[in-house]
Amino acid sequence: MGHDHGHHHHTHHANKKTLLIAFIIIFSYMIIELIGGILTNSLALLSDAGHMLSDAVSLGIGLLAFTLGEKAANYQKTYGYKRFEILAAFFNGVTLIIIAIFIFIEAIKRFANPPEVASTGMLIISTIGLLVNILVAWIMMHGGDTKENLNLRGAFLHVIGDLLGSVGAVIAALFIIFFNWTWADPLASIIVACLVLLSGYRVTLDALHVLMEGTPKNININKIIQVFEEDNQIVSIHDLHVWSITSGKNALSCHAVMAENYTLLESQKILSSLEHKLQHLGVEHVTIQMENKDHLHDNSILCKMESHHTHIHEH
Repeated sequence: MGHDHGHHHHTHHANKKTLLIAFIIIFSYMIIELIGGILTNSLALLSDAGHMLSDAVSLGIGLLAFTLGEKAANYQKTYGYKRFEILAAFFNGVTLIIIAIFIFIEAIKRFANPPEVASTGMLIISTIGLLVNILVAWIMMHGGDTKENLNLRGAFLHVIGDLLGSVGAVIAALFIIFFNWTWADPLASIIVACLVLLSGYRVTLDALHVLMEGTPKNININKIIQVFEEDNQIVSIHDLHVWSITSGKNALSCHAVMAENYTLLESQKILSSLEHKLQHLGVEHVTIQMENKDHLHDNSILCKMESHHTHIHEH
């Protein structure tokens, strides 16, 4: 356990540092892109800046979530503030969807009458924007845990979407310079909007799943049931719940009916072996309530209440 905790703390710290660096770079460049978008009159730049704003917000919330997450659990919040991360991810996803809708509306207006765009300025700013995004994506890939941590993954998806948005703006600027295709600007912003919408939708869904106490994505519930079934000392289990406290932290609780009346020491042994097996399946917080089978059938109230038993070995 000690080793595992140390490792977790290390990735947590790395994640936080990565987010901080990414936040500073992106926030600074977003301001530049915003001013550039207004001066050059380019919607592609403005929409990219809008995306960068949501990026900065998402990174900022991520930082806040990590900082709050470090606050220890207390009596009011027994899980600490880990849950804030998920709320942050959810809020972030919704913001992205709203931004996308705004870009769509503005782009449609621009298709009707394309305004003049200062294309050279647009090209310079979007090219630098592209390089900034590549840098940030690289920092995040190397510095943090972009696969497992929902929050960091959300932020990383933003940055990738941003990067593609910058590519769109660069191409649009080139089209305007070489072919004078003014519609390339609203087209590029529509492409950005689609990317924003997609990543917003995905992050929102994932966060919602956790908020609804859904079974964690990396958990195979059948394998978990199998662990209990293979244990001869357990007759049946009921009231099984598996959920995420925050991404990467999973908990399980259930009632287990024991085959005979074990002593405390024997029960402890059974429990440790179960906990060990469950940890390999990705569950770190295990709570098992042990019951003996006589206790169930003596008491008619319990029998009625517990009629939803999943009996493993019928007796």
